[in-house]
Amino acid sequence: METLSYYEILEVSRDADKTTIKKAYRKLAKKYHPDKNAGDKEAEHKFKLINEAYQCLSDDKQRSIYDRYGKEGLQGMGGGGHSSSAFDDLGSMFEEMFGGFGGGSARRRQNPADMDKYPLDINVEMYINFNEAVFGCEKEIEFTYKKACQKCNGTGAKDGKLSTCPQCKGQGQIYMKQGFMTFSQTCPVCNGTGTSATDPCKTCNGLGYEEIRETVTINVPKGIDSGNRLRVSGKGNISKKGHRGDLYVTFEVKPDKHFIRDDNDIYIEIPVFFTQAVKGDTLTIPSLTGELELKLDVGTKDKQRFVFRGEGIEDVHGHGKGDLIAVVKIQYPKKLNEEQLELLDKLQESFGIESKPHETILDSVIDKMKSWFK
Repeated sequence: METLSYYEILEVSRDADKTTIKKAYRKLAKKYHPDKNAGDKEAEHKFKLINEAYQCLSDDKQRSIYDRYGKEGLQGMGGGGHSSSAFDDLGSMFEEMFGGFGGGSARRRQNPADMDKYPLDINVEMYINFNEAVFGCEKEIEFTYKKACQKCNGTGAKDGKLSTCPQCKGQGQIYMKQGFMTFSQTCPVCNGTGTSATDPCKTCNGLGYEEIRETVTINVPKGIDSGNRLRVSGKGNISKKGHRGDLYVTFEVKPDKHFIRDDNDIYIEIPVFFTQAVKGDTLTIPSLTGELELKLDVGTKDKQRFVFRGEGIEDVHGHGKGDLIAVVKIQYPKKLNEEQLELLDKLQESFGIESKPHETILDSVIDKMKSWFK
Protein backbone atom coordinates (compact mmCIF):
# COMPACT_ATOMS: atom_id res chain seq x y z
CA MET A 1 0.00 0.00 0.00
CA GLU A 2 3.05 2.28 0.51
CA THR A 3 3.59 2.36 -3.25
CA LEU A 4 0.11 3.81 -3.79
CA SER A 5 -0.43 7.53 -4.05
CA TYR A 6 -2.35 9.35 -1.35
CA TYR A 7 -5.30 9.55 -3.73
CA GLU A 8 -5.20 5.78 -4.31
CA ILE A 9 -4.93 5.11 -0.57
CA LEU A 10 -8.12 7.10 0.04
CA GLU A 11 -9.69 5.64 -3.12
CA VAL A 12 -10.50 9.05 -4.65
CA SER A 13 -9.59 10.77 -7.94
CA ARG A 14 -6.93 13.49 -8.16
CA ASP A 15 -9.56 16.15 -8.75
CA ALA A 16 -11.68 15.11 -5.73
CA ASP A 17 -12.94 18.01 -3.61
CA LYS A 18 -12.50 18.29 0.17
CA THR A 19 -15.96 16.90 0.91
CA THR A 20 -15.30 13.76 -1.14
CA ILE A 21 -11.89 13.28 0.49
CA LYS A 22 -13.35 13.72 3.94
CA LYS A 23 -16.15 11.24 3.24
CA ALA A 24 -13.68 8.66 1.88
CA TYR A 25 -11.44 9.10 4.92
CA ARG A 26 -14.33 8.59 7.35
CA LYS A 27 -15.33 5.37 5.62
CA LEU A 28 -11.82 3.88 5.58
CA ALA A 29 -10.91 5.08 9.09
CA LYS A 30 -13.93 3.29 10.50
CA LYS A 31 -13.09 0.14 8.54
CA TYR A 32 -9.44 -0.11 9.62
CA HIS A 33 -9.63 1.48 13.09
CA PRO A 34 -7.53 -0.51 15.63
CA ASP A 35 -10.45 -0.78 18.06
CA LYS A 36 -12.37 -2.72 15.43
CA ASN A 37 -9.38 -4.80 14.30
CA ALA A 38 -7.69 -5.75 17.56
CA GLY A 39 -4.36 -7.51 16.94
CA ASP A 40 -4.52 -7.06 13.16
CA LYS A 41 -1.16 -5.54 12.27
CA GLU A 42 -2.08 -5.10 8.60
CA ALA A 43 -5.22 -3.14 9.49
CA GLU A 44 -3.20 -1.01 11.92
CA HIS A 45 -0.66 -0.25 9.18
CA LYS A 46 -3.38 0.66 6.69
CA PHE A 47 -4.97 2.91 9.31
CA LYS A 48 -1.71 4.85 9.69
CA LEU A 49 -1.36 5.27 5.91
CA ILE A 50 -4.97 6.45 5.63
CA ASN A 51 -4.36 9.10 8.29
CA GLU A 52 -1.13 10.17 6.63
CA ALA A 53 -2.90 10.55 3.29
CA TYR A 54 -5.79 12.51 4.76
CA GLN A 55 -3.57 14.92 6.70
CA CYS A 56 -1.85 15.82 3.45
CA LEU A 57 -4.85 16.03 1.12
CA SER A 58 -7.06 17.89 3.61
CA ASP A 59 -4.53 20.75 3.76
CA ASP A 60 -4.50 22.98 0.64
CA LYS A 61 -0.82 23.91 0.97
CA GLN A 62 0.43 20.35 1.49
CA ARG A 63 -1.81 19.02 -1.28
CA SER A 64 -0.48 21.58 -3.72
CA ILE A 65 3.14 20.63 -2.95
CA TYR A 66 2.30 16.92 -3.09
CA ASP A 67 0.58 17.27 -6.48
CA ARG A 68 3.68 18.92 -7.92
CA TYR A 69 6.55 17.13 -6.21
CA GLY A 70 5.13 14.02 -4.54
CA LYS A 71 6.09 12.87 -1.04
CA GLU A 72 9.65 14.10 -1.54
CA GLY A 73 8.36 17.66 -1.76
CA LEU A 74 6.83 17.33 1.71
CA GLN A 75 10.11 16.36 3.36
CA GLY A 76 11.09 19.98 3.70
CA MET A 77 8.01 20.53 5.85
CA GLY A 78 9.27 18.20 8.53
CA GLY A 79 8.23 14.83 7.19
CA GLY A 80 4.66 15.79 6.47
CA GLY A 81 4.12 19.16 8.12
CA HIS A 82 0.84 18.28 9.82
CA SER A 83 -1.16 21.50 10.06
CA SER A 84 -3.20 22.37 13.15
CA SER A 85 -6.34 22.64 11.02
CA ALA A 86 -5.89 19.07 9.79
CA PHE A 87 -5.47 17.85 13.36
CA ASP A 88 -8.54 19.79 14.50
CA ASP A 89 -10.52 18.19 11.67
CA LEU A 90 -9.27 14.74 12.59
CA GLY A 91 -10.06 15.38 16.26
CA SER A 92 -13.64 16.37 15.61
CA MET A 93 -14.21 13.38 13.37
CA PHE A 94 -12.78 10.86 15.81
CA GLU A 95 -14.71 12.40 18.67
CA GLU A 96 -17.83 11.81 16.63
CA MET A 97 -16.91 8.30 15.47
CA PHE A 98 -15.20 6.82 18.52
CA GLY A 99 -15.99 9.11 21.45
CA GLY A 100 -12.50 10.41 22.21
CA PHE A 101 -9.39 11.75 20.46
CA GLY A 102 -6.18 13.63 20.98
CA GLY A 103 -5.85 13.38 24.74
CA GLY A 104 -9.33 14.10 26.04
CA SER A 105 -13.05 13.86 25.61
CA ALA A 106 -15.10 16.74 24.30
CA ARG A 107 -17.80 15.95 26.82
CA ARG A 108 -17.67 17.85 30.10
CA ARG A 109 -17.53 15.51 33.09
CA GLN A 110 -20.10 15.97 35.79
CA ASN A 111 -19.20 16.60 39.40
CA PRO A 112 -18.67 13.13 40.96
CA ALA A 113 -20.93 14.11 43.84
CA ASP A 114 -23.82 14.64 41.39
CA MET A 115 -23.35 11.47 39.33
CA ASP A 116 -25.58 8.47 39.91
CA LYS A 117 -24.29 4.91 39.78
CA TYR A 118 -27.26 3.70 37.76
CA PRO A 119 -29.59 4.88 34.97
CA LEU A 120 -32.88 6.39 36.13
CA ASP A 121 -35.10 4.43 33.72
CA ILE A 122 -35.95 0.77 34.32
CA ASN A 123 -36.86 -1.87 31.74
CA VAL A 124 -38.86 -4.98 32.68
CA GLU A 125 -40.48 -7.76 30.62
CA MET A 126 -44.07 -8.92 31.03
CA TYR A 127 -45.60 -12.09 29.56
CA ILE A 128 -49.33 -11.97 28.80
CA ASN A 129 -51.82 -14.38 27.25
CA PHE A 130 -53.14 -14.02 23.71
CA ASN A 131 -56.64 -12.98 24.86
CA GLU A 132 -55.20 -10.41 27.30
CA ALA A 133 -53.30 -8.81 24.44
CA VAL A 134 -56.34 -8.80 22.14
CA PHE A 135 -58.89 -7.38 24.57
CA GLY A 136 -56.64 -5.46 26.97
CA CYS A 137 -56.47 -6.07 30.69
CA GLU A 138 -55.30 -4.82 34.05
CA LYS A 139 -52.07 -6.36 35.32
CA GLU A 140 -50.05 -6.08 38.49
CA ILE A 141 -46.31 -5.93 38.05
CA GLU A 142 -43.71 -6.33 40.80
CA PHE A 143 -40.30 -4.80 40.21
CA THR A 144 -37.20 -3.53 42.01
CA TYR A 145 -36.00 0.07 41.83
CA LYS A 146 -32.84 1.72 43.13
CA LYS A 147 -32.63 4.64 45.55
CA ALA A 148 -29.43 6.46 46.50
CA CYS A 149 -28.08 5.39 49.89
CA GLN A 150 -28.68 8.26 52.35
CA LYS A 151 -25.87 7.20 54.67
CA CYS A 152 -23.16 7.74 52.02
CA ASN A 153 -25.07 10.21 49.82
CA GLY A 154 -25.05 7.68 47.00
CA THR A 155 -21.25 7.59 46.75
CA GLY A 156 -20.72 4.07 48.07
CA ALA A 157 -17.99 5.44 50.38
CA LYS A 158 -18.04 5.50 54.17
CA ASP A 159 -19.38 8.87 55.34
CA GLY A 160 -19.41 9.94 51.68
CA LYS A 161 -15.62 10.38 51.62
CA LEU A 162 -14.07 9.79 48.21
CA SER A 163 -10.45 9.65 47.10
CA THR A 164 -8.80 9.98 43.70
CA CYS A 165 -9.29 6.91 41.50
CA PRO A 166 -5.96 5.02 41.40
CA GLN A 167 -6.61 3.71 37.89
CA CYS A 168 -7.17 6.98 36.01
CA LYS A 169 -5.56 9.33 38.57
CA GLY A 170 -8.74 11.38 38.78
CA GLN A 171 -9.08 11.97 35.03
CA GLY A 172 -12.15 9.74 34.58
CA GLN A 173 -10.60 8.60 31.29
CA ILE A 174 -7.93 6.09 30.34
CA TYR A 175 -5.74 7.02 27.36
CA MET A 176 -4.23 4.69 24.78
CA LYS A 177 -1.66 5.53 22.14
CA GLN A 178 -1.90 4.27 18.56
CA GLY A 179 1.13 5.57 16.70
CA PHE A 180 1.00 9.39 16.81
CA MET A 181 -2.65 9.38 17.95
CA THR A 182 -4.16 9.09 21.41
CA PHE A 183 -7.57 7.63 22.14
CA SER A 184 -9.55 7.74 25.35
CA GLN A 185 -12.19 5.62 27.02
CA THR A 186 -14.17 5.89 30.25
CA CYS A 187 -12.30 4.50 33.24
CA PRO A 188 -13.82 1.08 34.08
CA VAL A 189 -12.94 1.42 37.78
CA CYS A 190 -14.69 4.71 38.60
CA ASN A 191 -17.05 4.85 35.59
CA GLY A 192 -15.75 8.27 34.62
CA THR A 193 -16.16 9.99 37.99
CA GLY A 194 -12.42 10.20 38.71
CA THR A 195 -13.03 9.14 42.30
CA SER A 196 -13.36 5.93 44.28
CA ALA A 197 -14.22 4.90 47.82
CA THR A 198 -11.36 4.54 50.29
CA ASP A 199 -13.62 2.61 52.65
CA PRO A 200 -16.94 1.17 51.42
CA CYS A 201 -20.18 2.24 53.04
CA LYS A 202 -21.41 -0.51 55.38
CA THR A 203 -25.08 0.34 54.87
CA CYS A 204 -25.08 -0.30 51.09
CA ASN A 205 -21.87 -2.40 50.94
CA GLY A 206 -20.24 0.16 48.67
CA LEU A 207 -22.98 0.03 46.03
CA GLY A 208 -24.16 3.58 46.65
CA TYR A 209 -27.82 2.60 46.55
CA GLU A 210 -30.49 0.42 48.15
CA GLU A 211 -32.96 -1.75 46.24
CA ILE A 212 -36.68 -1.52 47.01
CA ARG A 213 -39.51 -3.79 45.85
CA GLU A 214 -42.66 -2.14 44.56
CA THR A 215 -45.90 -3.28 42.96
CA VAL A 216 -47.82 -1.20 40.44
CA THR A 217 -51.04 -1.85 38.50
CA ILE A 218 -50.96 -1.07 34.78
CA ASN A 219 -53.67 -0.95 32.13
CA VAL A 220 -52.64 -3.04 29.12
CA PRO A 221 -54.31 -1.52 26.02
CA LYS A 222 -56.18 -3.58 23.41
CA GLY A 223 -54.03 -4.86 20.56
CA ILE A 224 -50.69 -4.86 22.37
CA ASP A 225 -48.16 -7.12 20.63
CA SER A 226 -44.80 -8.70 21.37
CA GLY A 227 -42.04 -6.09 21.43
CA ASN A 228 -44.39 -3.20 22.26
CA ARG A 229 -43.35 -1.00 25.20
CA LEU A 230 -45.50 0.81 27.73
CA ARG A 231 -44.11 3.71 29.80
CA VAL A 232 -45.17 4.08 33.41
CA SER A 233 -44.16 7.61 34.34
CA GLY A 234 -42.32 8.25 37.61
CA LYS A 235 -41.77 4.60 38.60
CA GLY A 236 -38.08 4.25 37.75
CA ASN A 237 -34.92 4.57 39.87
CA ILE A 238 -34.44 7.58 42.15
CA SER A 239 -31.36 9.81 41.75
CA LYS A 240 -29.25 11.40 44.47
CA LYS A 241 -31.19 14.63 44.02
CA GLY A 242 -34.55 12.88 44.30
CA HIS A 243 -35.43 12.81 40.62
CA ARG A 244 -37.22 9.63 39.58
CA GLY A 245 -37.04 8.00 36.17
CA ASP A 246 -39.67 5.96 34.33
CA LEU A 247 -40.57 2.29 34.24
CA TYR A 248 -40.72 0.73 30.75
CA VAL A 249 -42.66 -2.52 30.34
CA THR A 250 -41.82 -4.62 27.25
CA PHE A 251 -44.51 -7.16 26.37
CA GLU A 252 -44.17 -10.74 25.16
CA VAL A 253 -47.47 -12.30 24.03
CA LYS A 254 -47.87 -16.06 24.47
CA PRO A 255 -49.12 -17.88 21.34
CA ASP A 256 -52.70 -19.21 21.16
CA LYS A 257 -53.56 -22.83 20.37
CA HIS A 258 -55.91 -21.98 17.50
CA PHE A 259 -55.42 -18.38 16.39
CA ILE A 260 -52.16 -17.24 14.79
CA ARG A 261 -51.39 -13.53 14.84
CA ASP A 262 -49.74 -11.56 12.03
CA ASP A 263 -49.66 -7.89 13.02
CA ASN A 264 -53.38 -7.08 13.43
CA ASP A 265 -54.60 -9.97 11.27
CA ILE A 266 -55.37 -13.38 12.70
CA TYR A 267 -55.38 -16.76 10.97
CA ILE A 268 -57.34 -19.86 11.91
CA GLU A 269 -57.13 -23.28 10.26
CA ILE A 270 -60.54 -24.81 9.49
CA PRO A 271 -60.66 -28.61 9.04
CA VAL A 272 -63.11 -29.42 6.20
CA PHE A 273 -64.14 -32.95 5.19
CA PHE A 274 -63.62 -33.55 1.49
CA THR A 275 -67.35 -34.01 0.82
CA GLN A 276 -68.08 -30.64 2.41
CA ALA A 277 -65.47 -29.04 0.14
CA VAL A 278 -66.96 -30.74 -2.93
CA LYS A 279 -70.53 -29.66 -2.10
CA GLY A 280 -69.64 -26.15 -0.89
CA ASP A 281 -71.19 -26.47 2.57
CA THR A 282 -71.78 -23.63 5.02
CA LEU A 283 -69.85 -24.00 8.29
CA THR A 284 -69.94 -22.20 11.63
CA ILE A 285 -66.43 -21.10 12.67
CA PRO A 286 -65.07 -19.31 15.76
CA SER A 287 -63.91 -15.69 15.74
CA LEU A 288 -62.54 -13.31 18.37
CA THR A 289 -66.03 -12.01 19.13
CA GLY A 290 -68.19 -15.12 18.71
CA GLU A 291 -69.19 -17.21 15.69
CA LEU A 292 -69.16 -16.57 11.94
CA GLU A 293 -70.65 -18.38 8.96
CA LEU A 294 -68.18 -19.65 6.38
CA LYS A 295 -69.76 -20.40 2.98
CA LEU A 296 -67.43 -22.72 1.09
CA ASP A 297 -67.14 -22.54 -2.68
CA VAL A 298 -68.23 -25.65 -4.60
CA GLY A 299 -65.00 -27.60 -5.02
CA THR A 300 -63.10 -25.63 -2.36
CA LYS A 301 -59.37 -26.39 -2.54
CA ASP A 302 -56.94 -27.28 0.21
CA LYS A 303 -55.34 -24.17 1.83
CA GLN A 304 -57.91 -21.90 0.19
CA ARG A 305 -58.39 -18.69 2.19
CA PHE A 306 -61.58 -16.88 3.15
CA VAL A 307 -61.19 -13.34 4.51
CA PHE A 308 -63.53 -11.69 7.03
CA ARG A 309 -62.82 -7.96 6.98
CA GLY A 310 -62.55 -6.16 10.32
CA GLU A 311 -62.79 -9.35 12.37
CA GLY A 312 -59.14 -9.22 13.43
CA ILE A 313 -57.34 -7.37 16.24
CA GLU A 314 -57.90 -3.74 17.11
CA ASP A 315 -54.80 -1.64 16.38
CA VAL A 316 -53.07 -0.57 19.59
CA HIS A 317 -52.74 2.98 18.22
CA GLY A 318 -56.40 3.13 17.21
CA HIS A 319 -55.90 2.71 13.46
CA GLY A 320 -58.80 0.35 12.82
CA LYS A 321 -58.96 -3.45 13.00
CA GLY A 322 -57.27 -6.26 11.14
CA ASP A 323 -58.92 -9.21 9.37
CA LEU A 324 -59.72 -12.81 10.23
CA ILE A 325 -58.39 -15.22 7.60
CA ALA A 326 -59.87 -18.74 7.63
CA VAL A 327 -57.54 -21.27 5.94
CA VAL A 328 -59.16 -24.50 4.76
CA LYS A 329 -57.47 -27.82 5.51
CA ILE A 330 -59.12 -30.63 3.55
CA GLN A 331 -59.61 -33.85 5.56
CA TYR A 332 -59.87 -37.28 3.91
CA PRO A 333 -61.04 -40.56 5.49
CA LYS A 334 -58.20 -42.70 6.75
CA LYS A 335 -60.07 -46.00 6.15
CA LEU A 336 -62.99 -47.02 3.92
CA ASN A 337 -65.27 -50.00 4.46
CA GLU A 338 -66.84 -52.00 1.60
CA GLU A 339 -70.11 -50.09 1.66
CA GLN A 340 -68.29 -46.73 1.46
CA LEU A 341 -66.14 -47.97 -1.43
CA GLU A 342 -69.23 -49.07 -3.31
CA LEU A 343 -70.92 -45.73 -2.75
CA LEU A 344 -67.82 -43.88 -3.96
CA ASP A 345 -67.64 -46.07 -7.07
CA LYS A 346 -71.31 -45.35 -7.83
CA LEU A 347 -70.73 -41.65 -7.28
CA GLN A 348 -67.73 -41.68 -9.62
CA GLU A 349 -69.66 -43.57 -12.29
CA SER A 350 -72.49 -41.05 -12.07
CA PHE A 351 -70.11 -38.34 -13.30
CA GLY A 352 -69.28 -40.33 -16.44
CA ILE A 353 -66.24 -39.21 -18.45
CA GLU A 354 -65.92 -36.17 -16.18
CA SER A 355 -64.70 -38.42 -13.37
CA LYS A 356 -61.75 -39.70 -15.47
CA PRO A 357 -59.84 -36.56 -16.57
CA HIS A 358 -56.54 -38.42 -16.36
CA GLU A 359 -57.30 -40.97 -19.08
CA THR A 360 -57.09 -38.65 -22.07
CA ILE A 361 -53.83 -37.13 -20.86
CA LEU A 362 -52.20 -40.41 -19.88
CA ASP A 363 -53.24 -42.18 -23.10
CA SER A 364 -51.66 -39.46 -25.22
CA VAL A 365 -48.44 -39.59 -23.19
CA ILE A 366 -48.26 -43.39 -23.45
CA ASP A 367 -48.82 -43.26 -27.23
CA LYS A 368 -46.07 -40.66 -27.52
CA MET A 369 -43.62 -42.79 -25.53
CA LYS A 370 -44.38 -45.86 -27.66
CA SER A 371 -43.41 -43.92 -30.77
CA TRP A 372 -39.96 -43.31 -29.28
CA PHE A 373 -39.13 -47.02 -29.44
CA LYS A 374 -40.37 -47.83 -32.97
